[in-house]
Amino acid sequence: MAFPELETPRLQLVEIKKKHIVHYYNILSMDEVTRYYGMDPLEKESDAINMINSFRHNYESKRGIRWGIIIRDTQEFAGTLGLNNLSLWSKKAELGYELHPNYWNQGIITEAARSVLNYAFSELALVRMGAVTYPQNIASIAVLEKLGFQKEGLLRRYLYQNNQSHDAYIFSLLNDEWDARA
Repeated sequence: MAFPELETPRLQLVEIKKKHIVHYYNILSMDEVTRYYGMDPLEKESDAINMINSFRHNYESKRGIRWGIIIRDTQEFAGTLGLNNLSLWSKKAELGYELHPNYWNQGIITEAARSVLNYAFSELALVRMGAVTYPQNIASIAVLEKLGFQKEGLLRRYLYQNNQSHDAYIFSLLNDEWDARA
């Protein structure tokens, strides 16, 4: 089954492959990127390889889709965005993303997420999109709210990172809410 590549005015959303390993590792080994990611920074390139292999496995088993974010003009790998915990049967998934700090505050995640949300609600016929983030992650919360997500509540000690449990907010966006915004 062919991987669904997506395009936006500034971005190409592509399957993450071996040629992206070094770029992906460089991003997820940064403390500032993983501070609110729900996992510790990567320590070795083989961790990135394992994650990329898991993206392929999740796609093939229809449990997730993860796109690499490529800047159209420069062909640089800027980060990833995808559908986690995908359940086609129950018509839901969770949105997750990370971006190299060089591309923060440029609307890249918002642009990529709009394309993925369109795909998820129209092509996959999902009904619910969730998102989980740390309460301290103001930038991510702003992106989710800009996209129309609503905060549903607090998940107490939901994320485990840096040898401790952390609270998280759960957000959601429903397909009819997305359609009303389009």
